[in-house]
Order: sequence, then structure tokens, then C-alpha cells
Amino acid sequence: MATTATPLQARNIKKRFGTHEVLKGLSLEAHQGDVITLIGASGSGKSTFLRCMNLLEQPDEGELIVHDEPIHFRDTKHGREPMDWKQVERIRAKLSMVFQNFNLWAHMTLLENVIEAPVHVLGKPKKQAIDEARSLLDRVGLLDRADYYPTQMSGGQQQRGAIARALAMDPEVMLFDEPTSALDPELVGDVLKVMRGLADEGRTMILVTHEIAFARDVSSQVIYLHQGVIEESGAPAQVLDDPRSERLRQFLAPKH
Repeated sequence: MATTATPLQARNIKKRFGTHEVLKGLSLEAHQGDVITLIGASGSGKSTFLRCMNLLEQPDEGELIVHDEPIHFRDTKHGREPMDWKQVERIRAKLSMVFQNFNLWAHMTLLENVIEAPVHVLGKPKKQAIDEARSLLDRVGLLDRADYYPTQMSGGQQQRGAIARALAMDPEVMLFDEPTSALDPELVGDVLKVMRGLADEGRTMILVTHEIAFARDVSSQVIYLHQGVIEESGAPAQVLDDPRSERLRQFLAPKH
């Protein structure tokens, strides 16, 4: 997907829940092929920041620009919300999210899960969507599970299926919210292998993860969040191997 547009820019994003300010003015810029990893302790704002990027949460302040198209907001009595929900739907199609708990539709087979959005959101002919879905399932090692329902698959298989479903939209940016944290340890490797393949092929990705070794391997940038603020960011070798922040050093220290 060669393009000169910047896939995603988030500028000065702030988010409050009641009186608690969770995000205190966060910014990032994802260029084509970037893999940006967000790390930090539980409650630091990583997942909220990710959810603001594709408007599952509405930022209270700040700008979002997807593929050089700004999202317009307005203030209402219920708070700030997008001015044009049709624009949001269009933008969301460019930002595929992979969730911690897979979020596959239980009443659909894996193949049906993967073709649902291409057919109903992108308007693809069903036969084309099925052919592309089979190719994607083959790629994540699940072609033989195409007609299985989510309950018939392991967590790792469901998560790889969720990645295939996200890829089916051919997104500008893939967002991963702790994609391995709900998995048994022996299933994590298969999911990370698929994600590493996406990074190797130049997919633009933003991920929240606790897999520090993986972050070191695949990231172009690592951002460490602490209590809703970017405490440190930069190349993985600098942030993970030679951190300036004492808090980050403690966060990365081996847990005994």
C-alpha cells in the first residue's frame, strides 16, 4: 500500500472519566511501515489512548488525523463527539483493531467472521470476500478451521482469526490492544509470529503489549506511558536497553 499520506496522527489527546484525567495530552505520528509499541504499567492509559485513536472512546481534547484527513468534533451537552458519524465509519474502516479478548462473533463461523465487514462495510462481492478470507486464514495457519465456530477453537486460534478479520479490511493502520494477554503462555508464540510477519511486510501497526522482547524486535518506536503522560519514547534500543527514566528502569527490571 504505497502512499505519501501519513496513516495516523494523534495530537495532544486528552481523556477524562468523570474527574479523573486518564490521558494528559498524548501525541504520536505513525508513518507508513512504522511499528509503534505502547508500554507501561496497568492503568497508565495505554488502552484508552489506543481506543481514542479509532474513536471507541471520544477524546475530550486533541486532534486525530487519519491518512491526512482530520476528524471533526463538536461539543454537546453530553461532551465532545464527532461531527459526522459517517466519516467515523469510513475512518474506522482504515483502522482495524485487534482486541485482548478476540471479540469474534460467536454465532458465526470463522470464515463468516472474516467476510462480514468486507461484504457489509466495504461492499465487496461475497465470492471475492470468501476467496480473500480463505487466503488470509491460510496465512495465519487457520484455513482448516474456516468452518469452525469460535467456541471450537483455542484462544490462540481465535486471536489469529481476529487478526485475519482485521486484515480483511486492508487497513491503513492495525491497532493491537494487548493481543496476547488473555492467552495461555504456550499459545502466545503463534500469535506473535503472525504479528512479526505483518511487521516484516511493512504494515503500519500500533500495539499495546507486555511482551518486551517482542517490542524490542519489531518496533520502530517504543513509547512508555506513566499515569497518562509519555514519560519516554524513542528507538527500542534506547528506550528498552538504556532508559533515562528511573520509573522506566523499575518497570523493565526483572520481577522476582
